[in-house]
Amino acid sequence: MPSKRVIMEKKKYKTIMENKVKTLLVISLFVGAVTFGQQLHTVKIASGDSKQAIIEKASNLVPTLNQYNYKKLEYSCFVHFGLNTFTAKEWGDGFEDPKIFNPSGLDTDQWCRVAKEAGMKMVMITVKHHDGFVLWQSRYTQHGIMSSPFQDGKGDVLRELSKSCKKYGLKMGVYLSPADLYQIENKAGLYGNLSEYSERIIPRPVKGRPFKDKRTFKFVVDDYNEYFLNQLFELLTEYGPVHEVWFDGAHPKRKGGQKYNYLAWKELIKTLAPEAVVFGKEDVRWIGNESGTSRGTEWDVVTFEQNPSQMNMFPDMHGDLGSREQLYKGKYLHFLPGEADTSIREGWFYRNDGEQGVRSADDVFDMYERCIGSNTNLLLNIPPNRDGLFPERDVRSILEAGRRIQETYDINEIANAKGEKALLDGNENTYVLAENGKGTYEFKLPATKLINRFVIQEAIQLKGQRIEEHAVDAWLDGKWQEIAKGTTVGYKRILRFSKVLTDKMRLRILKGRSTPSVSAVSAHYYAPRPPQLKLSRNLQGEVNIAPLKTDFDWKVEKDVEQVKVENTIIRYTLDLSEPNSSSKIFSTPFYLKSGVVKARAFNNNQEGPITEKEFGIVKKDWIVKGDATDKKKNAIKAVDADSNTFWNSGTGKPNLTIDLKTKKSITGFIYTPPINYKEGLIEKGLVQVSLNGKHWKNVQEFNLGNLINDPMPRTVKFNKFVKARYIKIMLINGAGGSTSASIAEIDILEQ
Repeated sequence: MPSKRVIMEKKKYKTIMENKVKTLLVISLFVGAVTFGQQLHTVKIASGDSKQAIIEKASNLVPTLNQYNYKKLEYSCFVHFGLNTFTAKEWGDGFEDPKIFNPSGLDTDQWCRVAKEAGMKMVMITVKHHDGFVLWQSRYTQHGIMSSPFQDGKGDVLRELSKSCKKYGLKMGVYLSPADLYQIENKAGLYGNLSEYSERIIPRPVKGRPFKDKRTFKFVVDDYNEYFLNQLFELLTEYGPVHEVWFDGAHPKRKGGQKYNYLAWKELIKTLAPEAVVFGKEDVRWIGNESGTSRGTEWDVVTFEQNPSQMNMFPDMHGDLGSREQLYKGKYLHFLPGEADTSIREGWFYRNDGEQGVRSADDVFDMYERCIGSNTNLLLNIPPNRDGLFPERDVRSILEAGRRIQETYDINEIANAKGEKALLDGNENTYVLAENGKGTYEFKLPATKLINRFVIQEAIQLKGQRIEEHAVDAWLDGKWQEIAKGTTVGYKRILRFSKVLTDKMRLRILKGRSTPSVSAVSAHYYAPRPPQLKLSRNLQGEVNIAPLKTDFDWKVEKDVEQVKVENTIIRYTLDLSEPNSSSKIFSTPFYLKSGVVKARAFNNNQEGPITEKEFGIVKKDWIVKGDATDKKKNAIKAVDADSNTFWNSGTGKPNLTIDLKTKKSITGFIYTPPINYKEGLIEKGLVQVSLNGKHWKNVQEFNLGNLINDPMPRTVKFNKFVKARYIKIMLINGAGGSTSASIAEIDILEQ
């Protein structure tokens, strides 16, 4: 059936206005009075609504202007920087001395220059993490940069970043942790001090530190909420404009039944930063993991049990959120886009350059395509080092990924094709409507082109998100052949497929809610590089090197082109040097007692990313024991050289004992958590060693940070090596309060 084209031109003005009026009339029937010229972002489900009425309501919800502008950012830079940078911790405890914070070469221009060149459009910084240390000259605490030696206590990281963002044309966001361990642990701390609620004036005047912004607010709050509001006022009036306020939901420790008055915070934010979205609340939701991936089928319209505009607390959202069956269960429908946050490093804060893993350009480019290509914004963390600079390895990966993004997506292979003008004109406000939920659109290219990417966009700002299924075809061997298929589209969908050589392409909308819109399509070619590699070793100690078919085990799909580069040669080193064109060629698995392997793929004049892995002692003769209640004796799964299996202590003691069979000089261990099992992840633990299995001594406590959302292997290096035959890993605290211990693999490192 031919499509109904709607083009924002003078001669079509009448058609557009008629459609807008119709839309407003339909929505008005759902919820009553609507301000003229506005469309709804939230709607109530009435008790008598049919399933079709519910789907129709969901189809007509659109983003707010702030949400839509946020969607257009697509790719942003996260910056975790603070006391943890200098302590090498993931989460501080509130007892850290501010004097340790002293970056010797802070350069926020470098941060913004790298972000800009990489294709990012915003920089988000942790101005206060859970430890309570602040990176700006706050009037309301001394636990911050003002008490550090950095620039003699006069420094202000946020002010410098604000200037750099403006210089490089980037938007800025602020992460202000509601959790505050300093305010919990400090004797005069305000968090959970059981203070009474009373009317407070925000901002509270401070002698000698007047505000240029003379606006004031009155809120009935307790001491900690007043403290938080005062800090928000500083951030939003003296460092702006701020375009995203980021609220983490983590609570490392609670005290005194402290509650957060988000509704008061929201009033302040909406007044002082009218262009900002609030992450973790009713503007932007967390995608549900810290792995750099989305659901693949990602709906922006989700359900709530109460009106989200009146909610004070928002739960994390997991699993299926927006399918038809889920929509039928809700009481309110709300437009709520997702954001995927992840780190380029193993962990959120910089620890070191020798041991902390860094994602390759392959991984960054892959995450970009999967997140942004499945209707999700990507917030990628690049943690500065102790000099206050983005580390060299991180910058190399980020910029190489940026070059790939630019080289691939700056060239539209069907820009000059013959086809629906509204889909090719580059105007986000023009679109076609797929009548009856279906539509077919053909594009005749002026010449034959190599293509392995196809991008589709809906006019969500005008018509909402409606496409449920779609497919793309190419004209091959004299006939149409389906080359890719997908579900939701939303703001953007990127389809990836094996390269085709064609001069005709076709988009088919197969299923939709109401009447789906398509506002833009484009086709691209990504020239694959030598593949990233995977290093593995079996129980006998034989190392194998092969192209990595899935980048990181938790990813939901792979780049089908990534492993198809022909004439690839793999070279490796064992002496910590970087593999080059003269390094040893890998042909068959080789034995390695222990140590670090570095490998890289070469193809003609191109070099792939370096893959590096440290292997511990060969495990084939080990004897491993869990608690006596471990009747299935599954403790062996913790040392079977297979990270897909794991041991869990169950109701027994959460301890694992390993007999290495001979005395070794041990320097540390690597803990690999289960990927898809969240119970028993070791957050804090203790290592003991013994020479005879009877007399034990403590070696070191360790803290592995947030494993539930970041299930990466963690390396623990001892302060000094110890001689032992037996080693015991003991749980102190489990992630999420778990009392059992789970281990996919333990690798023991030797001197």
